[in-house]
Amino acid sequence: MTRITDLQDFGPGLDIAARSSASISKLQVPENQDNLLIIDASGHAVFLRDQSPHSITLPDWPRGHVRLAVLDGMGGHGNGREAAEAVATGLLLIPACTTQEQLGARLDALHARLQEQFRSAGDDDSFRRPGTTLTLLEIPPGAAPMLYHVGDSRLYEVTADGARPLTVDHVPATSFAMHGLLGEREWWQQVHGEHRAQIAQAYILGNAFANPQVLDDGLMALSAANLPPFLHQLADRRLLTVRTDATYLLATDGFWSCGRPLQWTARWPALLARPGHSVGAALDALFNDYANHPPPELHIDNLSAIVLRFAPPREPALGENVDETALPHASIPSHF
Repeated sequence: MTRITDLQDFGPGLDIAARSSASISKLQVPENQDNLLIIDASGHAVFLRDQSPHSITLPDWPRGHVRLAVLDGMGGHGNGREAAEAVATGLLLIPACTTQEQLGARLDALHARLQEQFRSAGDDDSFRRPGTTLTLLEIPPGAAPMLYHVGDSRLYEVTADGARPLTVDHVPATSFAMHGLLGEREWWQQVHGEHRAQIAQAYILGNAFANPQVLDDGLMALSAANLPPFLHQLADRRLLTVRTDATYLLATDGFWSCGRPLQWTARWPALLARPGHSVGAALDALFNDYANHPPPELHIDNLSAIVLRFAPPREPALGENVDETALPHASIPSHF
């Protein structure tokens, strides 16, 4: 297991930890095709290069702004690690974004640029365009976090009551639901109650939502305009309302690639939302429990995760001047 965030500073409003591992198996250690990007409140960025942590400082990064992303390269399409690494590196070149529209436009442009880059890298007709998931949180100081989501990595909200997914997997079952071919119960069973190694949209790769037989170059943002009613609240690109009593988990699908995922995710509150545990201790507990008590019918896969918590705004002392940039989440509601 590689620890990512031990030397980073996220300011007084955030507590964040990140880990990545190629596999929990001692007999089967595949290439780690996952990646993570963490840019802290001072512009110190960490990501994986050649499967090892690499850091860089961004000189013009605004104080208090944070960017977090998990990526899962698609090895079945070739160059999965390279694709995830190219996206992580490309994210370093995107300036801090303060609106959802700005974030979406810049990430869509990076998708198109990398798609063309990998297309031109193919030396014959047999070359298959690579792909990667991208689940990203952009957290400006004093504003709500912004979500940008492509693929089947996930964002979860974990409380004592359970682990609630805040993203929609871009998989065939979602496409069927969008076309009225799956109802709510069937969709939840196929996406969260089983393991199906299929995807309908990925960063760089493109999407097959409109026609499963045709891979379109562009990305299709899922929203209330095209999702079934039971998924309207889980749009891919939206502002998040966060809770200060919750733990948030950004993770790749190695954590639920097993025969009965719901039995495993039901253990998460005890691991991640334990009172008194730091996010680092919580994330270590998740990895350790997965390794020591693996879920039944486990599919060996890469594991990458970022855990974060939002601190409640601090009440200033009488007569104290408050620097708003030091309170990155002062305006975020603490509950739904």
